[in-house]
Amino acid sequence: MTHGGFDFLDGAWTVRNRRLADFLDPDSGWEEFDGHTTGRLFWDGRAHVDEIVFPSKGFSGLTLRLYEPETGAWTLHWSDTRTGTLYPPVRGRFAEDGTGVFEGTDSYAGRPVRVRFRWSGIGPDTARWEQAFAPDDPEDGARWVTNWVMEFARADG
Repeated sequence: MTHGGFDFLDGAWTVRNRRLADFLDPDSGWEEFDGHTTGRLFWDGRAHVDEIVFPSKGFSGLTLRLYEPETGAWTLHWSDTRTGTLYPPVRGRFAEDGTGVFEGTDSYAGRPVRVRFRWSGIGPDTARWEQAFAPDDPEDGARWVTNWVMEFARADG
């Protein structure tokens, strides 16, 4: 991987999604649906852009991932057709074992939350992405709720 980055995500993928009905309630029930994504590298692997389409949900998303040479970190920016705006970014890096962890702050249902993206199980034809939220309130403690899981399978293998 160039720069410990997103070379693996280049190309076309099918994506099996599992997401909680309420992103902060682990008992709210899971829904499953399919998607597909196509990604492309830029700047010798220091930038990656992909579009993901969720046909049964009626929306698409776009992620811009940028490598920061001075810090060795990646910043990930997400937007979707529902809002047309950029969400606050998450920042992080890949560890020696290939797992990537990226964190930031955002809001959910009017509440401030901490956000964590985790990439794992990365291989030539597979990858796994997880999103977790934790209330950004010291009274709530550090309770992370994994609320969206994507299982990627190479479509253009």
